[in-house]
Formats: sequence, structure tokens, C-alpha cells
Amino acid sequence: MQQRIPDQVSLPELTLRGLVLGAVITVVFTAANVYLGLKVGLTFASSIPAAVISMAVLRFAKGANILENNIVQTVASAAGTLSSIIFVLPGLVMIGVWAGFPFWYSAGICAVGGILGVTYTVPLRRAMVVESKLPYPEGVAAAEILRVGSGSLDGENRDASEPGLRDVIQGGVLSGGFALIATGFKIFSDAVTVWFRIGPATTSVSTGLSLALLGAGWLVGITVGVAMLVGIVIAWGIAVPYLTATVPHAPDVTDIAHANVMWRTQVRFLGAGCIAVAAVWTLIVLMKPMARGVRAALDALAQQRAGHGDAIPRTQRDMPFDRVVQLSLAMAVPLAILTWSFASGLPGFAGSPPIVLIGASILFSFVFGFIVAAACGYMAGLIGSSNSPISGIGIVATVLVAVPLAWLLGETPGPMRDAAVALALFTVAVVVAVATISNDNLQDLKTGQLVGATPWKQQVSLIVGVIVGAIVIPPILELLYNAYGFAGALPRPDMDPRQALGAPQATLISTLAKGIITGSVDWTMILIGVGIGGALVVIDEVLKHTTKNLQLPVLAVGLGIYLPAGTIAPVVIGAVLAWLIERQLKGRADKDRALRRGVLLASGLIVGESLWGVILAGLIVGTGSQEPLALVGDSFENVAEWIGGIAFLVSAIWLYRRGLAR
Repeated sequence: MQQRIPDQVSLPELTLRGLVLGAVITVVFTAANVYLGLKVGLTFASSIPAAVISMAVLRFAKGANILENNIVQTVASAAGTLSSIIFVLPGLVMIGVWAGFPFWYSAGICAVGGILGVTYTVPLRRAMVVESKLPYPEGVAAAEILRVGSGSLDGENRDASEPGLRDVIQGGVLSGGFALIATGFKIFSDAVTVWFRIGPATTSVSTGLSLALLGAGWLVGITVGVAMLVGIVIAWGIAVPYLTATVPHAPDVTDIAHANVMWRTQVRFLGAGCIAVAAVWTLIVLMKPMARGVRAALDALAQQRAGHGDAIPRTQRDMPFDRVVQLSLAMAVPLAILTWSFASGLPGFAGSPPIVLIGASILFSFVFGFIVAAACGYMAGLIGSSNSPISGIGIVATVLVAVPLAWLLGETPGPMRDAAVALALFTVAVVVAVATISNDNLQDLKTGQLVGATPWKQQVSLIVGVIVGAIVIPPILELLYNAYGFAGALPRPDMDPRQALGAPQATLISTLAKGIITGSVDWTMILIGVGIGGALVVIDEVLKHTTKNLQLPVLAVGLGIYLPAGTIAPVVIGAVLAWLIERQLKGRADKDRALRRGVLLASGLIVGESLWGVILAGLIVGTGSQEPLALVGDSFENVAEWIGGIAFLVSAIWLYRRGLAR
């Protein structure tokens, strides 16, 4: 089986057909991700299903190889990440600034922020991909799929006992079939939740029934899994019970509804504060390796200018550092034009926005964007692109941009403050675009490192994906808004609010920005979260220096607090499952082979559910029905929980036994 293309081997890589195929896949996955993100607040990484589709298509093309397939998935991966711009942009509709999604503003934000996300991560590659021990679960999974797919297509992997594409297919069929029955037929529930009271307190134990998230947990490992479990305990074992017991609610509000409100409006900000500390600490820890990465990039540039560029191994050639700097600075021009034009159209600024606010917005996008690039790259390396808290970064960015704006405005009247809220959301949208692509870029570069790709070619292909995604996202947003509307923002009075898309992150971020600038936000939970994050940093450092293997990644704990418990719990289960298998395999001669099979199975779990997510989104949009394949109604919900829970348990047991199979 092909493991890694050596430096001295040169294969067709950055090809026109690969770019075109990647662009086509990008269009499809972007549409799916925008819809699902607006509906449930989650998106999926498209690099793995894109790699599968690429191999299926290019196997009929002459000269197709693993590096060309890698370029296709690199282009298409922009769909799963740039789509996260929907965590902010709908907020401009919700606050009444936009009546839709103007193409040039929306596309410009995506393109400028996305390109900066690529350029900012170029000097980080050496520090965070080559020298780092971060697991990069989705990057590793994509590399495994490319390897086994290329090996199988080349006629290799003939040994029936050798782990290969068969294991990916088994995992994919299992998770895709499970998702079809759960989210399609509705016979399985997609989550199991048990509520209970402890005196005056209310809380719950919950897990999503997602085999894709279980596969992600398998890949991230036990350290991250335990840290996420700590986050769940802090959120639902301490914070929610305390708040439900001490904060009164109206008689017509149920205890369960009250607990959900407390988590959504209070506890999530606790997680946001913790994530903010993790992001800052990550930057501090990475300053030295980042400096080495920049120095290495400058050395490579000097070698190229001296005519010794060929001395640099092919697999270590990034985009030239001077071009990276030039491209980054060039983005200041369209960003300044977009920001000035947007601000000039806001009624509160009366066509003449304060220069200091415009300058602060642009400077924040550039400076904080680089910090975000480093933090999000680390997050992607730790837990994968799909599970990175981009919306948490959006919350942190909202706080950091809204507080100075509120201070600069002083005692100015309400209309100008409303305009400042809109400017804050515009600025945060640019930062989120930077975050999404930097989050994805390093994951892709990890895949490339494992298969022997050329970094600069991947970086160029990702820019192509950004541009395609920037063109596609605005019309999709416009279409979905006019078809369904958003919660609290319906384009027509005759629309059914029950069919409106929730856009949960955009609602939260726009509410936060307005609260800070108008002076109505409660800082208590954010500051408590910062304190918890600081304490966790100390604990993690003590563990690193006093134990051999124990760690408590602060970001993973913050994720456990911030994300729904149903999203985090299957990740924890997957991590524990993989840990149990590894313990059982100790001393076995076929340990490495069995562990490899586990990685391939976990990769397949992610592939199957992701592909089904694309298909379901297409069915929903095409039929106009929210549940186009449902075989049962809402009355079946309680039974569906039991059936789904049992099916999930049986699936986990089968995966465990398969992981130990000789």
C-alpha cells in the first residue's frame, strides 16, 4: 500500500481537473453545510467525504494518484469550514441592518477573511504540523482514506487480513445506515436524555447517538476525551444544578425548560471565558515554535533568492514568505473598501462613519485574525475541524471588538450605538472567516504531510476553495432566508415561524454584541469562566511536569462546557472505547495492525454520516419538507429514544469486538 510519496518523486498534483472537481464538490457541500448549520448549529468537515468522492471519480481518469486526490479534498474542505460564516452573518439580518444577504458584502467577507486564514497559517505549518505532536484526527483520517483508496485502486492490499478500504466501507455503511434510520426515517432518536431533580436543582445526563462523533472520539484519544468529560461535569454537574436551584423562574416555565435556558444564556458564557483563556495560553505556548516557523520560512526565502531553492525538500516547500506577506497586506485594500462602504450605509453614521471606528475594525481584523489563526490551528489539531468551537471564537471576538467600540462611543445616542453593533458584527464575521479557514488549513496540511504532498500546492488549492465558497455562500443564504426565515426574523408576515431556521450561534452573537454596546450584558459568567480557565492552565502545567502521561487540555474542558452535552458525550465514549481496545491489545503480536484497523473504522464512521448529511440536506431543500423520509410521527419519540439507545450500544459493542479482531 502507498504510505507516503517520497520527496524525490514528482507526480501530477495541482491539476486543472483536480481543481474543477474540488470546486464542484465545494458547491454541493457548502449548500449542505449552510442549511444544517442554520438549522441545528453544527457543520461537518467535508475533507473526508470529498476524498472518497474524488477517488471514486478520478479512478476512471488516466494518471490519477494520491496527491491529486489530496488536492481535491483540500479544495473541497473549504466547504465545511467557510460555511461557518453563518454563525455571524445572519445576525445582520436579525438586527434589521440587512433585508437579505448582499452578494458583494457577503462574498467579500468570506473571500478576504478566508485568504487571510490561508496566509496566516503558512508560517505556522512547521511549528504546528511538522514539529507538533497534536493528533489532527480528521487530517489523519483523511490521509488513511487516501492511502487505502489509492492502494486498493492500484491493485495493492490483496491480503484479506490486512486493514484497508474494506474497513473504511464497513464503518461508513454502519454510521450512514444508523444516521439514515435516525435522522431520515426517525425510527431511532438522535439523542438520549434523562432529566432528574436533586432537591430544588434540575439537570440531565445526555448523549447524542452519532457514530461519526464516536469515531472522532476514537481518533482524538483518551486525554482529550477525559478533559471533555470534566467540562460536561462542570457544566451539567455543577453550574446548571446551582443556577436552576438559585435562579427563580416563572410558574408557566417547566424545570427542564428553565435548565436549558440557564445553560444557553449563562453556562455557555462560562465555557466561552474558559475557551478565551485557552486561546491566549495557546498563543503564549506557541510563540517560540511560531518564531522558529517564521525564521524557517525566511531561511527558505533566502535560499530561493540565492538560487538554492531546489535544496529545500519538495514536501517542505511552503508559499514563498514574501508572497505570503504581500498577499496578506493586499487584503487590507478590499477589507478597507468593504468596511467603509458598509459603515457608510448605516443610518446611525449618516453616511459619514467615524474614521477611528473604521480603523479599529480593520486593525482588529488583521491583528486578532492572526491570534485566531494560531488558536484555531491548535484546536483543529487537538479535536478536529468538525468539533472546533468556531462559534466560541466568535463569542470571544465579539467581546473583544464590542468592548472598545462601546468605550469609544462614550455617551453617544442610540442610533450611533445601533450602527456600532452592526459594525461589530461585520468585523467579527471577518475574524470568523479567518478562523474557519485556519482551522481547516493546518488539518489539510497534516493530511498532506502524511501522504507526501507539496505544501505550497495545497495552500494555493485552498485559496481556490475559499473563492468558490465565497461565491456560493451568499445566494444559498439568500435562498434559505427567503424560504424559511430565521427565528425572530421572517422576511414575510405569512411565513410559519415553526419552520424558521434557528441560527443559534448568530442569535447568541448578535445578542451579545448588542448587550455589550448598549451596556446591558452580564459579565459575571464570562469572568468566572476566565477564572476557571486560569486554574485549569495551572493544573495542566503541574500534571505535565509531575506525571508521565496525565494532562488536562484547557481547550477540551472549555469545549465540554460550551458545546451541548449530547455533542460531547459520544466523543468521550469513542475515546474510552479506543482506550479500552488499546489496553486489551497490549502484548499482542498484531497490535499495530489492529490499531490501524481501528483508525480506518473510525474514519469510516465519520465518512458515512457526513455523506448522509449531504444527501439529507439535498432532500430537505429539494422537497421543501423538514422530514422528507420520516416514517413515524412525534408520538414515537419516547420509543425512538430507547430503540436508538440500544442500537447505539450494540454498534459500540460491535466496533469494540471488531477493533480486537485478530
